[in-house]
Formats: sequence, C-alpha cells, structure tokens
Amino acid sequence: MSYQWQAGGAVDMPVGKLVCVGRNYAAHARELGNDVPDAPIIFLKPSTAAVALMPEFALPVGRGECHYETEITLLMGQRLSATDGHDASPVSALQAREAIAGIGLGLDLTLRDLQNQLKAKGQPWELAKAFDGAAPLSPFLPIAADTDLAALTFSLDINGQRRQSGNSADMIADMIALLQFITRYITLLPGDVVMTGTPAGVAALHTGDELNLQLSEQASWHTRVR
Repeated sequence: MSYQWQAGGAVDMPVGKLVCVGRNYAAHARELGNDVPDAPIIFLKPSTAAVALMPEFALPVGRGECHYETEITLLMGQRLSATDGHDASPVSALQAREAIAGIGLGLDLTLRDLQNQLKAKGQPWELAKAFDGAAPLSPFLPIAADTDLAALTFSLDINGQRRQSGNSADMIADMIALLQFITRYITLLPGDVVMTGTPAGVAALHTGDELNLQLSEQASWHTRVR
C-alpha cells in the first residue's frame, strides 16, 4: 500500500497512522443514539488499516455487520505538534493549514456488532475500528491555496442510490480546529492521515456493492466490495 495522487503517481511519503474523529456531525451522533460531544472524540487506526479504495476492497469475513462511514481525509505533509518543550503553545491556524498536503475521501469501516458489544462492556473498541483494511482511502488531491475547507461537499452512492451526503460546514469541529486539538496530544507526521468524521446515513456493506464517492466538483471515485 502506498498513497496515490489523483493526477497519478505515488505520494513520496510513508503510510502513517490514521487519526480518526468520532461524532463530528451531530446527525450521525444522534442516528447511533450517542450524545453530541463537547470536544472531539479521537481514536487511532494503524498504518495497516490503510488500503487503496480502488478498484475494490474486501470486508472482514465472519465478524458481523461492517458499516461504511464516508469521511473527508487530510494527508499531512509536515510535522505538526504543540507538545514539544515545556512552554509549547498550540499550533496556529496558519501552521495547521500549511501542514496539509492533500485532501481526499476515505471509508472508516466499522464492525458495528463488535463495537456495540465492546461498548456495552465498557471496553475499548479498536478491534472494531482498527483491523487490517479498515480504512480504504481514495487518491489525494494537492490542496490549493483557495480551497475553502469549510465548504466542501461529499457524497456516497451505493448501487446507484444516495446513502450519505455531507458538507464540511456541518462539522462540529472544523478541520483546522481538529488539527489544533489533535496536536495538543498527538504529533502529526508527514504521511499521517486525519479522518474528519462522517455524516448521517451509515449502514452495512455487502459483497458485490458498487460504490461511487464524490468530493465537491473536484473528483469522483468508483469502487466495489469484493
């Protein structure tokens, strides 16, 4: 697995950790019966979770329902940290923006039955989120100076039917605020990816499903579940 640019060619950075954000859209929190958080909920997926979105990706076998969660992804191109030194200060909005190398879409695959079982026991739910192949990622588009991160639309169609529609304007914590929050605790390195949360409409995937993902007017990607 290596990251790809939308225009072609491999990204010259290692595949890093994936820093994910839970419940960053109020409607999604409510559809799962969760409270809307007053601060970002952060969890990690290892680099082994990352796989190419196209031309197809696989679901775990025999582990219950696997749900899709479509998310805007940010590829980090610079080291970003507010944790260095005893007098460290939060990263600025400009620093956060300049650290983003690319933008795309990804699927935060979730073993929902297993997650619910673990949550009911009060246990961490990484096994439901961080398994191998749990993050199919699209190619990345280099971020332009005029890209408005607060006005990006995205969607997921499955078998020709619209399942998810999102707008970054509806995020509880916007993308720059997320980077500032994350880097208070976790250093982001070149090759790390931040998955910024999913809107309402999540449900189970099935073998043979045909998926079309769209990011504003910038790019679309077709894939299937094998």
